[in-house]
Amino acid sequence: MTRYLISIFQPSAATQPSAEELTKIMADVDAVNTEIKNAGAWVFAGGLDDPSTATVVTTSNGEPVLIDGPYVELKEYLGGFTLIDVDDLDAALHWARRLHGAIGLPMEVRPLYNEF
Repeated sequence: MTRYLISIFQPSAATQPSAEELTKIMADVDAVNTEIKNAGAWVFAGGLDDPSTATVVTTSNGEPVLIDGPYVELKEYLGGFTLIDVDDLDAALHWARRLHGAIGLPMEVRPLYNEF
């Protein structure tokens, strides 16, 4: 089995869905998450807060420095992720398609290179 990260990208200029739309999206995501769990592929998933809430740790003169805000300004940002454990890329893409159908946002699927 291989673990894959399905990254969900939120367009920064996009307007947020209405409360009614968001309720439907989250119900659809919950249904797909239940399918993933029932298939034994579920590891973990989560949504991320807005990039403006980020704190960046970088280095200046060999010392750690904390900076408020996102590391870089992008047209899209990581809005959430799902970590799954499946046999191969085809299985990972199956779940990414299912999640995309529920959320409708761009997704990236990548295998984990290493686990610590």
